[in-house]
Amino acid sequence: MRILIVEDEKDIAEFVQKTLLAESHAVDVARDGVNGEALAMSEPYDLIILDIMLPKKDGLAVLNSLRVSGLHTPVLLLTARGEVADRVAGLDAGADDYLVKPFAVSELRARVRALLRRASLEKTSLLSAGDLTLDTATQEVWVDSRSIELTRREFAILTYLLHNKNRLVSKGMIAEHVWDYHFNSDYNLIEVYIRRLRQKIERFSKFKLIHTIRNGGYSLRDPRQ
Repeated sequence: MRILIVEDEKDIAEFVQKTLLAESHAVDVARDGVNGEALAMSEPYDLIILDIMLPKKDGLAVLNSLRVSGLHTPVLLLTARGEVADRVAGLDAGADDYLVKPFAVSELRARVRALLRRASLEKTSLLSAGDLTLDTATQEVWVDSRSIELTRREFAILTYLLHNKNRLVSKGMIAEHVWDYHFNSDYNLIEVYIRRLRQKIERFSKFKLIHTIRNGGYSLRDPRQ
């Protein structure tokens, strides 16, 4: 799944991002309300984790703008405000759930899972290209109806490529979305993962799906589009 975190406190943003990356999600982070709203409106997210106290534009104003625009992506509010009136204000603004700081990692994971399950009932969890199919809910992958086993990192990279099907994805973008802020290896590691993915997919696929773009990165192309 692809998740957007809008949180200005660096330590909290990194903590939440690492937690979600460990669950094989692709993660974007915005540090202010204006940037967070722009990302939410321009990219297809499965969940938005939104702080209320944000610079430039507060979280409730961002949430209101998203809902007025017709965006129905599930939103989990993060805030230090625990009073009933604040929770009611957030829910009335269109939030789907509410988590008060400080929170336990187990509770964060549980609430994220619940919101993603709820959203999956409303839309398919399947991503596909050619004869490749990936189920974000069950974390299963098939090529030409044959199941293939992927590591957690391989699954996260493939999910990100499928979310950006037919688009150029740079190595830097993969590092940012699949690893955490402290990715300090060279990009040869990403090349290793892409090579492994290709080997596993092309063993059964009728198509060449993952293409290398010279001096650019990669593009997962759907031959049927």
